[in-house]
Amino acid sequence: MARVALVTGGTRGIGGAISKALKEAGYDVAATYAGNDEAANKFKDETGIPVFKWDVGDYAACEQGVVDVENQVGPVDILVNNAGITKDAPLHKMSYEQWSDVLRTNLDSMFNMTRQVINGMRERGFGRIINISSINGQKGQAGIANYCAAKAGDLGFTKTVALENAKKGITCNAIAPGYVNTDLLANVPEEIMQKAILANIPLGRLGEVDEISRCVTFLAADEAGWITGSTLSINGGQYMI
Repeated sequence: MARVALVTGGTRGIGGAISKALKEAGYDVAATYAGNDEAANKFKDETGIPVFKWDVGDYAACEQGVVDVENQVGPVDILVNNAGITKDAPLHKMSYEQWSDVLRTNLDSMFNMTRQVINGMRERGFGRIINISSINGQKGQAGIANYCAAKAGDLGFTKTVALENAKKGITCNAIAPGYVNTDLLANVPEEIMQKAILANIPLGRLGEVDEISRCVTFLAADEAGWITGSTLSINGGQYMI
């Protein structure tokens, strides 16, 4: 029987690529989304991957959502915490709503989702938890204190979950992408793209979503069982640690 993978924010961008790559690798995949019904239904029709709508920042919604996934698809063996939002502003202009909305979706969701599946993974003696962080959680970035705080928090969460669950056959790792060619960058002016972004990437280009998804399928595999508590940086050489 195929293992079941659940990808949050799994119908568009990096998440959509992850969902498709995991399906191609032989997993039974379920993808969550927050609000874009049209895009989610199109994704479902094109891929055959079932989609589930809920707010990953809402604990009760995650609790019920995972029950629905497990009833329809099966117990979750691989969880990819990918869902995230941005609400950018310099700190001296950032509202509490901008701060809390991003922390809720990008960090609280890690707990909300992992808490629903961790006991089942422990009982079955297998699990793969893969958290999508960011280069900006590693190095910081002006104008996005909320996002950087959340993504840095993701890394601490990853290490603790890895330590607590290693003896139960569960690994937990993070991926920290740099600037990836998605809709989030579609409206960046060409001058800023060339001078402020690409000029700082040694490889001289944006990443592609498939380059991130391949790393997820690697970490999800049985063969990656001796990798845990790690952060895989994929950023074209922009930030090296």
